[in-house]
Amino acid sequence: MSKFKIPHLKTTLTGPLLTLEKIFLDQHFKIETWFRQQFNETSPPFYASVDLRNAGFKMAPVDTNLYPAGFNNLNLNLMPLLIQATASTLSHYFSYCNRLLLIPENHTRNPYYWENITVLYDILFYAGYDVRIASWVALEQSIHTRSSGLVHVELLQRKGNKLVINDFIPCAILLNNDLSENIPDILKGVTQTFIPPLALGWHQRKKSQHFKLYEKVTRNFAQLLNIDPWLIHPYHDVLNNIDFSEQENLNLLSEKVAIILKKIQKKYEEYHIKQKPFVIIKSDSGTYGMAIMSVFHPDDVKNLNRKQRNKMTSSKSGTAACHFLIQEGIYTQETLGSHHAVAEPVIYMIGQHVVGGFYRFHQKRTDHENLNTPGMHFQTLEISSKPESQYQTNRFYAYTVIARLALIAASKEIGETK
Repeated sequence: MSKFKIPHLKTTLTGPLLTLEKIFLDQHFKIETWFRQQFNETSPPFYASVDLRNAGFKMAPVDTNLYPAGFNNLNLNLMPLLIQATASTLSHYFSYCNRLLLIPENHTRNPYYWENITVLYDILFYAGYDVRIASWVALEQSIHTRSSGLVHVELLQRKGNKLVINDFIPCAILLNNDLSENIPDILKGVTQTFIPPLALGWHQRKKSQHFKLYEKVTRNFAQLLNIDPWLIHPYHDVLNNIDFSEQENLNLLSEKVAIILKKIQKKYEEYHIKQKPFVIIKSDSGTYGMAIMSVFHPDDVKNLNRKQRNKMTSSKSGTAACHFLIQEGIYTQETLGSHHAVAEPVIYMIGQHVVGGFYRFHQKRTDHENLNTPGMHFQTLEISSKPESQYQTNRFYAYTVIARLALIAASKEIGETK
């Protein structure tokens, strides 16, 4: 087995294996061979996280993040794996590089975010890189975190076509800032390599394009395993230039919703699923949990009140959202704790290597609602105590399959920006 073998982490799942789990575990040799071939043909992003939903009858990603925060929520007993995956991935992409610049988000209010930066810094440092943290926005020089001490953030400088910090000249710049507003002037025309490319910031990247590519990936993968691609892919559509204050626009959106609901209902009938189909409408760019809603009927869109309309135009950058992804809603069957808080797994990858994950859960949300909202909590995925030889019982494996399918789609996104 490779030193980068899939970690065996505990999930909330109990009882008999689900149909998809059994298919994936029974055919893991064929699956891993296929992934190896795919990653030989395309380079994955340096890092990514994937939000998944497991409805029991269906398992699919609902978001893929190329600027993942939340490294502080991973199981740090897997730190050796994180370090090895980082060293392997960076040396493969940048054999010449040993100095990295890490650019964080431009806010300082969330202490947990800075714990994420601390963990990310440690991973890079112990992988053998000289790392500095800097921002083009004047931040406090040292930022306190809840448990990790101080994070030292320096002011980014520009000398000619390079980013520097005094005499420190990095050979690559790792972005943990999703560039949701635009590309700042200080980053334009820089000759150093950006990870990921600047064009994949949320000022330009579209979720609809990612899921269009994901659909193509899953079609090929489903053919390999002789399964229905719908079981691992959410139906979706997109509607651009929508003004939620205009009833005519809401009518257009309602028509799109009706089409997707009808497609889902047909599949539910085929698989004898008794639950009610729904869709998620969300901004086609990064939302931070904003501009998102669950819809069970087309009339739900037509009859939005003013408060609901205003909510659907809010965004992290403060600019009104106007391009929307209409995505098949996927129930989650997973819960945590004695109060059965609704949960969904988030899987982290460095390069092509799965390095851990956690559950996002919310005590005040139901199984069809968005969990990435105030009041959410996180629970680290613990390492299973079962013997390594019991590979067939690794229920985490199914999540790694779906996450890596999304990773391949992200790889193709990167390819399209070049």
